[in-house]
Amino acid sequence: MKKIMLAVSVLAAVYSCKKEQNAKTGTQTEISSETPKSNNKIVTLNGGITEIVAALGHEKEIVGTDVTSTYPGSLKATAKDLGHVRSMTIEPIMAVSPTLILASDKDINPELMGKIKSSGIKTEVFKQEFTVDGTKKLIADVAKAVGNTDYQKLNDKIDADLKQVQPIAKKPKVLFIYARGPMLMVSGKNTPMASLIELAGGENAVSDFEDFKPLTPEAVVKANPDVLFFFTSGLEGAGGNEGALKMPGVSQTNAGKNKKIIAMDGGLVSGFGPRLGEAAVGLNKLLIENTK
Repeated sequence: MKKIMLAVSVLAAVYSCKKEQNAKTGTQTEISSETPKSNNKIVTLNGGITEIVAALGHEKEIVGTDVTSTYPGSLKATAKDLGHVRSMTIEPIMAVSPTLILASDKDINPELMGKIKSSGIKTEVFKQEFTVDGTKKLIADVAKAVGNTDYQKLNDKIDADLKQVQPIAKKPKVLFIYARGPMLMVSGKNTPMASLIELAGGENAVSDFEDFKPLTPEAVVKANPDVLFFFTSGLEGAGGNEGALKMPGVSQTNAGKNKKIIAMDGGLVSGFGPRLGEAAVGLNKLLIENTK
């Protein structure tokens, strides 16, 4: 349970990072912002779920979101930011008078969930699995919740994007480092970042523990990654590449010696929504460029 809570806390922290928009990954999922398709007033409490609702053409029905819902950027002008689900209260949710609340089982705090259920508002809590199949299932489940059957195009887009991932002859060992202020964490097995790294043709550098753990010099040296991977905001907050190279143990790794450091938009790479394929392709390109 301790490990699970740690993972949840880290993911929550991951999502509360500085808002980042439009990573430079080439393609972009087309997001519809047409006239509302129903009379729903939707609150979405997960960035990936928000993206799915918008991509299905229901963006105009979203009246409130959590802090992780940074895409599409147009939502900032039409939906109220309700804060972080780990600290959110019921009052701001009720203030936007929702008719439907959509959340992930990995995010929402139990106290808030209890109050939402007591409110009588229709609520759907989805199980989120950080895999391709899990993402497709989430898309189908969210589509059903909003009364939309035209979701297959989103899953087809994921498949089409993933076909653009190029094989890498020698898989680079990639270490994802979450940096937020003084907190430095690395992702082990069975994490969203490990899953994305593998989809992109890399190998997660850590294989001897699950979830996230604090970065230690010993762990970094033992992992000996070829590439260090950050959220863009995290790398900026850590002082850029120079700051990353000064992190404990990094100078003794292949990544540190060769100064192989990459960064991508946090919302894109951790959302596991309609842009999953785009995220994998973007990371794949960066890995190829940094392993030549």
